[in-house]
Amino acid sequence: MSKKIKLIWDFRGSVASKTAEHHEIHLKEYIASEKLPLNITGFDIINDMHATAFMVVEEANMITVRDTLKPHRGEIYGE
Repeated sequence: MSKKIKLIWDFRGSVASKTAEHHEIHLKEYIASEKLPLNITGFDIINDMHATAFMVVEEANMITVRDTLKPHRGEIYGE
């Protein structure tokens, strides 16, 4: 079983939650267009001025997705 990596985009400001929610739509579109094996996305509202959007990829796909979509950070997912 390969490792799963959670790629994370941070959004800040008064419209951070709406921006993160909208960014998730584009992440889902990317997953579909690239036919990636995992379809795990979401967004989290940290506080009034900070929200994140994320997608989970298999370790084998991480470099390609990272270089294309330029997430702000990543972490191991599900361990």
